[in-house]
Amino acid sequence: MNNKTRIAALLLGGSLIFSYAPFQQAWLVLPVLVGLLWLTRHASPSTAWRIGYYFGLGWFSAGLSWIYVSIDQFGGLPVPASVGVLAALFLYLSLFPALALYLWKYTERWLGSAAIAMLPLTWLIAESLRGWLFTGFPWLELGYTQTDSWLGNYAPWLGGSGITTVLWAIAICLVVWAQRRQKRFGLTAFVLLVVPFALPWLSPIHNTGEQARVLLVQGNIEQSIKWNPDQHWQSLMTYLDLSRPHYDSHDIIVWPESAVTMPEPYTDDVLTNIHNALVATDTTLITGIIDYQNREYFNTMIVLGQDAPHNIIEPYAHGHTNRYQKHQLLPIGEFVPFEDLLRPLAPLFDLPMSSFSRGDYQQANLRANGFHLAGAICYEIAFPEQVRDNVQTSTDYILTVSNDTWFGASHGPAQHMQIARMRALELGRPLLRATNNGISAVVDAFGNELGRAPQFTATALSTKVDVVTGQTLYHKIGSLGAWLFAGFIALIGVLLRLASYFPNFGVVKRKQNQ
Repeated sequence: MNNKTRIAALLLGGSLIFSYAPFQQAWLVLPVLVGLLWLTRHASPSTAWRIGYYFGLGWFSAGLSWIYVSIDQFGGLPVPASVGVLAALFLYLSLFPALALYLWKYTERWLGSAAIAMLPLTWLIAESLRGWLFTGFPWLELGYTQTDSWLGNYAPWLGGSGITTVLWAIAICLVVWAQRRQKRFGLTAFVLLVVPFALPWLSPIHNTGEQARVLLVQGNIEQSIKWNPDQHWQSLMTYLDLSRPHYDSHDIIVWPESAVTMPEPYTDDVLTNIHNALVATDTTLITGIIDYQNREYFNTMIVLGQDAPHNIIEPYAHGHTNRYQKHQLLPIGEFVPFEDLLRPLAPLFDLPMSSFSRGDYQQANLRANGFHLAGAICYEIAFPEQVRDNVQTSTDYILTVSNDTWFGASHGPAQHMQIARMRALELGRPLLRATNNGISAVVDAFGNELGRAPQFTATALSTKVDVVTGQTLYHKIGSLGAWLFAGFIALIGVLLRLASYFPNFGVVKRKQNQ
């Protein structure tokens, strides 16, 4: 592989950054995938691996460059070491697109040129491994680029991973059509591009006519002082001052991840007073907090105030069941592998609140004034199957709280918001997202933003949010739809190869019938 090919692969991967939020150039994905296919069309498996690796290096280096902000500001490492840590992450993540292209080219020994039909399946295998291995890092899936495009209409049917499969199917059809001038491939690409325009008419999601008045509170507390013990009560007062004027007029008030920085049970008396004030005004508050019990810390959301429409099912007390504990923890930020070895090395490996225990994978919905909310804290919203497994038919809203203050004014928070919106599209449920300094927003069941608070501002966002009913296909079968579609495309490749071995089979059979 020559240097021109390496540079071309790097540039193709790097250009994908403009497909994601906040740049929103969703159209760019197809030219990039077509370019990658063209670059790899005559490659051996080993060369395809290298092309995929350089493509991944450009993709993740540009797309995840925002991680440097947190390492640089809070990691306590020299600049060369910070760059080294980030480079190690990018080098690791690049293994997965390399694996996908290698597996595709490896199957050419049996399938010949028809092996290109295996690529959506090999890509899905590699991306599934990326989302699972070493607890997983599924950020920047290609499907997220289409959240705002008409191809996003595939999400309720096939999920984000299914959109990725569709993108690859279209790119493959375009390349094969350009090479062979066979109309059926051009027609297939056209159909895949046009079908999503009709899908909203088939949506099983319908409004019930019921609404909740929701207030999202954004405290805009600086990360550098957030965990300072002298700041605990000041931060709490900031959130209370932004919330109390709205108690009487809202059904649900949401504070972001770890808005209450003094752990339970050390704030039980204060939380009980807040609970009583909320009950008196017939409203509910959901807040992020650190729960400490049985010598373990949990990143938690708790419910205070009115949990049912007309009476209290379970008053607040430390340990009450109306809470959600984070399951999918962020490596380094919330748990440190090999911590005895790593923690002494640098502040990066000894951040505040980096020794959490996991909550259960599947937990009961939060009860808030008669509404049911499926919880996801920060990073968890990037794990579609976990969110899906916590959304029930009775779920009214998806609730995610976060603290993206670590990443400043970078493009990271915009990507995080885009990922969260995809969950609303997939599962057909409105999404409430409260963060410390943005992006805080409310999204309807069809992925449209109903309201967004300005970033880096202490404010409260008030929105009326519809309650909907119905189940999307993705909610029913999850990523199985994407696997079936990718498997179907692969099967077509196998059948085309078999047809090339037996070109006269159909002719002979017709003669026998005559």
